[in-house]
Amino acid sequence: MKFAPCQRINAVMTHYQKPWFFAGGWAIDLYLGSETRDHEDIEIAIFRTDQRCLKNFLVDWEFKKAIRGKLEPWYGEFLSLPVHELHALNRTTGESIEVLLNESSENEWLFRRDRTITTPLTAAISQTHTGLPYLSPEIVLLFKAKHTRDKDHQDFILVKDNLDDEQKSWLCHSIQSQHPGHEWLSYLL
Repeated sequence: MKFAPCQRINAVMTHYQKPWFFAGGWAIDLYLGSETRDHEDIEIAIFRTDQRCLKNFLVDWEFKKAIRGKLEPWYGEFLSLPVHELHALNRTTGESIEVLLNESSENEWLFRRDRTITTPLTAAISQTHTGLPYLSPEIVLLFKAKHTRDKDHQDFILVKDNLDDEQKSWLCHSIQSQHPGHEWLSYLL
């Protein structure tokens, strides 16, 4: 089955009543419409305001929060920045997901590292024709620009020519403000 790991998580999240979307490398692949590389994990994202809703929804899952690179149990207390990453393990099936807390304000997605970088929620989240939600690729690439690994550069190279002018402009401006001189800028200018 195409995108089998994403399909499994989508089935788990079917009745979740808040916005959620795939992030990281899977978001890139969903945007491109094909699996371009192996993925070690599966990342989804939700809005920070909905973190307790997710914990209450995934009752069979054990949650841990990432604090300064270490995983600690999360009991449902509200997590504020700088905490932005949860790891969840289904006690029954053994399936695991990484959950990234995204910032929002009314109708805008906010970059957690610099809240002056925003985009409308309607542009931040997209869906495949089969209904799999994903974080827009220009946002995923902005996160990947901070500590670019080989797989991140590969994702960028695969996506850059598929972005429309608005996406390229947003990504270029955002990377310039966060990482002046980044090698990706030469492809975007």
